[in-house]
Amino acid sequence: MLEYKKMVKITDISGIKHEVSCIACAIQSGTVALPVERIAETEYFVAEQDFEYPIEGFLIIASKRHIKSVMELTNEEQKDFIAFLSKCRMAIKEKLGIDEITIVQEETSSSSHFHVWLFPWLSWMDAKRKKISSIMEIMDMAKTQNSTQGMDRIKQAAAILQEYFKK
Repeated sequence: MLEYKKMVKITDISGIKHEVSCIACAIQSGTVALPVERIAETEYFVAEQDFEYPIEGFLIIASKRHIKSVMELTNEEQKDFIAFLSKCRMAIKEKLGIDEITIVQEETSSSSHFHVWLFPWLSWMDAKRKKISSIMEIMDMAKTQNSTQGMDRIKQAAAILQEYFKK
């Protein structure tokens, strides 16, 4: 297991502030509570509403193991990840009606814990800006304005996805 000493300050979507070295590890260990219940999990991965940005259907798939890169996945984890990613994408499409997403995975984030964003393109987002370079600006806008994304809508979307995975 990799260790990271640098502490990061994060404010979750319910406004609670946290200081952690790895938010994914803190969530996995129960040190930090999720503001919205976990969507689904497999033996190796979890799918959760994004912790920081109040955008309904914005899912994070994170490894349960603290690894940095897709290159570190075992053969079993690779198979599980692809199947889980596909199922999460299908759930977003079928249950939330979100036709387009952008999938992002980076190895340079503050926690360096392997995770993938499933970033949804919603109607309130400027259609002309549906490109990867706009994602951070849209995320910041959602975080500061929070006018179009209330916690009730986010929790409702999460509950719909949770039901999908219970079948």
